[in-house]
Amino acid sequence: MLAATEPRPDRTFRSSDLSRLAPKVFAAAEDHPVEITRRDGEDLVLMSKREADARDQLLQFAAQLIAVATDDRGSLAERMSNSFPWMLALSADDRVQCAKDLVDAARASFATGQPHLAIAELTAWKETATALAAGLGRSPVEWLEDGEPAERP
Repeated sequence: MLAATEPRPDRTFRSSDLSRLAPKVFAAAEDHPVEITRRDGEDLVLMSKREADARDQLLQFAAQLIAVATDDRGSLAERMSNSFPWMLALSADDRVQCAKDLVDAARASFATGQPHLAIAELTAWKETATALAAGLGRSPVEWLEDGEPAERP
């Protein structure tokens, strides 16, 4: 097992590797951020735009959560509904669950360095609220009996 301070072979490259091993470096950077070490300057990090965008989204989400956490008026669900107005399309119970799920996912993202955990949870709840606002989910569900074939549209 590598110590935390030891460079990982697939995550650390020398600046000269950018020209000698470009496909390998770029393939690694598409999978995860890689460190480019330099003798003549500060080390750099190379990552995909997708990774950089996910980190930016997580920082924006963190800023909103900090604003919610520092406000002392109302419940967590009420404060989060002010920052995320789409939550108002959810039922009161769902707003409470959404607030808890978003905070839990954010904590997991921050603790593991995996922005997709919080972003996926945020997206899922927002899409649920959007669907409810559009009227989906209000009509009763008709279940087919086991073994009953469904008609083609």
